[in-house]
Amino acid sequence: MQVVWFKRDLRVEDHRALVEAAQAGPVLPIYVVEPELWQQPDASARHWAFVAETLVGLRADLARLGQPLVVRFGPIVDVLDALEQAGMLNALWSHQETGNDWTYQRDLKVAAWCRERGVPWTEVQNHGVWRKLESRDGWAARWDRLMAEPVSPPLALQPVDAEPGTVPAARDLDMVNDPCPQRQAGGRHAGLERLTSFLANRGETYQREMSSPASGAEVCSRLSPYLAWGALSMREVTQACEARRRSLPNGARNWQRSLRSFSGRLHWHCHFIQKLEDDPRVEFANMHSVYDGLRPQTPSAGLLGAWSAGETGYPFLDACMRSLQATGWLNFRMRAMVMATASYHLWLDWRAPGLHLARMFTDYEPGIHWSQVQMQAGTTGINTVRIYNPVKQGYDQDPTGVFIRTWVPELSEIPDVYIHEPWKSEASTHVIGRRYPVRVFDHLAAARAARERVWAVRRGPEFRAEARAIVAKHASRKTGRASGKQRSKREVATQLSLPFGDTP
Repeated sequence: MQVVWFKRDLRVEDHRALVEAAQAGPVLPIYVVEPELWQQPDASARHWAFVAETLVGLRADLARLGQPLVVRFGPIVDVLDALEQAGMLNALWSHQETGNDWTYQRDLKVAAWCRERGVPWTEVQNHGVWRKLESRDGWAARWDRLMAEPVSPPLALQPVDAEPGTVPAARDLDMVNDPCPQRQAGGRHAGLERLTSFLANRGETYQREMSSPASGAEVCSRLSPYLAWGALSMREVTQACEARRRSLPNGARNWQRSLRSFSGRLHWHCHFIQKLEDDPRVEFANMHSVYDGLRPQTPSAGLLGAWSAGETGYPFLDACMRSLQATGWLNFRMRAMVMATASYHLWLDWRAPGLHLARMFTDYEPGIHWSQVQMQAGTTGINTVRIYNPVKQGYDQDPTGVFIRTWVPELSEIPDVYIHEPWKSEASTHVIGRRYPVRVFDHLAAARAARERVWAVRRGPEFRAEARAIVAKHASRKTGRASGKQRSKREVATQLSLPFGDTP
């Protein structure tokens, strides 16, 4: 009996662990609902709701192959014990997972259990992340080759005599109520619809409009939760994108630019997860140690609460946070802005706001998330310091205030000309401090103070030496040069920075 353990790979298409297991013998496909995992501080009920919907679809897909998904509840080692005692476990298969620290420690326990019982555990590479990577040199070329490999079709499965079990609700896991009325639906079918509609029509203006939180909700692919939880594979998305590019007629410039930009972000997806794979400390510790102690370790509850609730007194920032609460999604630029504002203007250590965002993002992918949190907090030591102006971003990305008025209805009395800075309007006396909060920080003064603090620690020689080591370990190879060769100051300064097309 070959047990295939599904984790963040909830699909049958391009599931190489499932294919290889089916070639070795009868397969028991299993998902283990681990209560302790769902009580971690980065987990939320919206995550579980998405996963639960995806499991229902996965069970149906597996049933069509001959054996439906089996769901079990409890610690994975206890589940494996029960399977072994029932004579239903001869070999364990799964995809490699680069998750949070809890899943890493859990996998170590599973590995120890398998060694003690003499049960072989085969972990198959899931996407473009390599374990025990010695050097980033040539990483992009390896990624391209992996993504060009044929997509693995599912194989027929022999039926197994096992009780299928039920998919629990969030309340069964004692999870905090987490209303997200506009959350994306889980499941592979929904993911395929998003992929098809993006490549057929929605993505044409992606390159030009993705920075706006309003238009971005439509023109962005919205594939991130399906990739994060594995309803779609990175390989099949990459190949679909390339097939669409090849089919474009001459002169389709908007499409060409948009798909090039989208393809680049597919590379970045695995690039950032590779950082967590190479250095699990990224989830907890500053990547560059010079920032240790720079910000208070205990966050201001008042400032963190105002930021989390979208009650800072800055309309565009608050609209983004409220939109995230209701939808589980923000476009990339706005994710960068809200995190940077928490880190610089509110001067909060990145861990607490990072956990809040992790819970809010339906597409929470630990490797991408914690790398980006540190990047926007400026603690990597090798990124350009980006202190986003929340007022300017509003003027740039929501010039008519439509997005603000959608999510901050308290400002209905404020004229359009003042919607980004309502404190300048005469009508503000009836609104600010009554229906809408007074600003909890001065964005210009706070940015100036943060910039001085950050640059003060970046000027010393010890900063540069450690930064060079971080570049060698984690940075992309934009110029194709090996890590040991000379790099310009600008190249080091911009490593890991994604192109935004304009100044924050």
